[in-house]
Amino acid sequence: MAEYDEQIKKEIEKDFDYVVALRRHFHKYPEIAKEEFKTAAKIKEELDKLGLNHKRVGETGVYAEIHGTKNSAGDGIGADGTSAKGKTLVLRADIDALPIQETHICEYTSTIPNRMHACGHDSHAASLLGAARILAKHTDLFSGTIRLCFQQGEEIGYGARVFVDGGWLDGADRTFGLHAASNVPCGSVVFMEGANNASVDWFKISVKGYPAHVSAPELGVDSVYIASQIVVALQALITRRTSPMDNVLIGVGKITAGDAYNIVAQKAELEGTIRTLNPETRKQMKGQLETLASNIAQSFGGTAEIEWKDFTSVLVNDGKATQEAQNMAFRYLGKDKVITSRKPSLGGDDFAEFIIKVPGVYGYIGTSNPEKKETLAAHHDSMFDIDEESLKVSVGMYVIYSLDYLNL
Repeated sequence: MAEYDEQIKKEIEKDFDYVVALRRHFHKYPEIAKEEFKTAAKIKEELDKLGLNHKRVGETGVYAEIHGTKNSAGDGIGADGTSAKGKTLVLRADIDALPIQETHICEYTSTIPNRMHACGHDSHAASLLGAARILAKHTDLFSGTIRLCFQQGEEIGYGARVFVDGGWLDGADRTFGLHAASNVPCGSVVFMEGANNASVDWFKISVKGYPAHVSAPELGVDSVYIASQIVVALQALITRRTSPMDNVLIGVGKITAGDAYNIVAQKAELEGTIRTLNPETRKQMKGQLETLASNIAQSFGGTAEIEWKDFTSVLVNDGKATQEAQNMAFRYLGKDKVITSRKPSLGGDDFAEFIIKVPGVYGYIGTSNPEKKETLAAHHDSMFDIDEESLKVSVGMYVIYSLDYLNL
């Protein structure tokens, strides 16, 4: 055990009610991507109580710094322009909710219609604030600088690049983030080296045909038929154009088309996503999709235009940073509570952009409890909830990793 482990555990127990109250506040008042104004205001309010200066990043992100007072060598400049000594660690928590109507009834059920924290970001924000509260009281335990990034818009692959492009990670030495995991038992954590989450590309295929009466289809160009052929053929890009050993997915989640039941549809739109764990496969699939859609449309007399949005890159945990996190968790939680290998997810997370900018590690905090069925619900499920005992673990991981890394 490190000299500060037991002290921090006591602090976490003491502050547990505070963190739970914060998490429930965020859960009751969820805000979706780019609309997290009241969430950001609450975060700033809590940072004010800690005496920490803060800045808005974009419209709804929040940034703050904690400077250690323990003796260290080396001088630097923080992202907020203040002088700093020692190494710099970036801690990140995403803060946005989802456009979902909550069906789990409890004392902290969402009060905002069609808005819900169904992915655990309420617990992320509360945990990082809980960690900041402890770290701000114990600056004598570390040197260097801790940068707190409360990031907006993760669900749409937006906020991470706002922080990165704005220079808020410039000059940092390490990044560290955590995410709730309903498929991991409460009390356990996951720190796995390598690819953990897939890249996420959104696409829209706009098919253009020509209208006619359905009784004379030869006089028109049927965009519905073309779109249907594209949907079916897209799966062949996976089964026949990529290796069975590759992790890749193409999904179409939305189709809109036509004007009336008896008119050959003159336009159709498909919206979908490509997910992969390999950057080269990602590039290959995008090119093949464009060729396939255009050729199918042309073969039936229509055209197809493709629009892309790059939501996030593949999230690849740095080897050294992952080993640091594993060693920290082994010591603090016990080896039986630390998972170091599991199947990567084809779900994306834009913390990937943080790691690309500055080497780091993204961990997963177990939140499920078989005695509380709502904690077994999948992420983005309207019944989603967490076992709040997991907050003790997430606060601990933020704090102990910070102290370990900055004292290396």
